[in-house]
Amino acid sequence: MDASSALETQLRAVCRAAGLEPLDIEWIPDALSLRRFARIHLRSSAPATAVARIEMPEDPAGRPAGAAPEPPHEPIRALLERAGLPVPRRLGGDPAAGIELLEDVGSLPLQSAAAALAPAARADLYREACELVPRIQRIARASGVAAFARSLDAALFAYKADLVARYGLAARARAATPAEAAGVRDAFAWIAAQIAAAPQRLAHRDFQSANLFVRAGALRGDRLRMIDVQGAFLAPPEYDLVCLLRDSYVELPEAEVVAHGEAVRSALPDAPDAESFARRFDLLTLTRKGKDCARFLYAARERGDDRYLAYAPTTVRYLRRAAARASARDRRVADLAALLHELPESPCAR
Repeated sequence: MDASSALETQLRAVCRAAGLEPLDIEWIPDALSLRRFARIHLRSSAPATAVARIEMPEDPAGRPAGAAPEPPHEPIRALLERAGLPVPRRLGGDPAAGIELLEDVGSLPLQSAAAALAPAARADLYREACELVPRIQRIARASGVAAFARSLDAALFAYKADLVARYGLAARARAATPAEAAGVRDAFAWIAAQIAAAPQRLAHRDFQSANLFVRAGALRGDRLRMIDVQGAFLAPPEYDLVCLLRDSYVELPEAEVVAHGEAVRSALPDAPDAESFARRFDLLTLTRKGKDCARFLYAARERGDDRYLAYAPTTVRYLRRAAARASARDRRVADLAALLHELPESPCAR
C-alpha cells in the first residue's frame, strides 16, 4: 500500500471512530502550508461533507530555517468557538496522528468572492471581516492555550529580517551584500523595539482573504468563517488588519483601506490614536509584507513552487508605499526603504 492509500485508509478509520461513514475522499490543492487537506463525502446529509486537516511529517525543504513549528489546532479553535467567533466545528479526529475532522466551510474564500463582487458589496463584506478583529482582541488570556505564550517578539522579527535579506532582496537578481543584509536586520530590530511598546492582544496571525470563507446565502454578520487559526499569538492591535487590508491576494483601493482602518480603530479594545495606529500599521506592513514577498521567492527557489510569484507585484507595491510613509516619519527606516524601492514588481524565480 502506497503512502496516499495508507493515509486514505487512516482517514476512513478516523471518520468511523467519530460516527461518520465516509464515501469519497477529495484532496484539496495545497498552498504554502506544510499540511494536507481533504474533503470527505459522507453517507449522511447532516453533514454531507467534512474536511480533514492533516499534519504532515516535517520536510527539511518545506520550512525556512528559523521558522518554529506552530501549535496544534486545539485548544485555540475551541476557545474562539466559545467566544462566539466563526470557526469550523470540530467533528472528531486523532490528535496523536495529527488528524482533525472539521466542519466543511465551503469552497469560496474571500479572495475569490472579492473578485466577483461589485465595489459596494465587496466593501460591506470587508467591513464584516474587520468587525471580527476587535472580537478576537477582546478574548481574555486562557490557561493551557499556547497562543497566549507566543508573541510577535524580537526573535520573530529577526526571522522575518533574515528571510528578507536572503530571499526578498534577491528579487533584484543579485544577492544582498553583507552591508545590505545587516541594514535589513538592524531596521527590523529597531521596528521590533517600537512594536514592543504597543498593547498586546490576541491575533489570528494570518487573517487574510485565503483564510476567510464566505457562506453562500448567509445573512450579514454570519457570512464568514475563519480557518487556519493554530498560529494565533499576541500582537499589536493593528496586526490582523495589516494581514487583511494589505493582503497580497486582494489589492483594495487605498481609500477603502483607509476607511476600513479608521472605522475599526476606535472599536479596538485599546482604541489607539490615529497617529499611533497609522505608524504601527506601516511598520508592520514593512515586516509582514517583506516576509511574504520573501516567502514567495523562497517557495519558488527552494520548493519549485512558483504559483505565488503572481502576487509579488501587489506585495512590492505595498512595500514601496509603506516604506515611503514610514521613512518620512522615522529616518531609522530610510535605508530599508531605499532597499525596498529597488525591488522589481515582477521578480523571477531564478
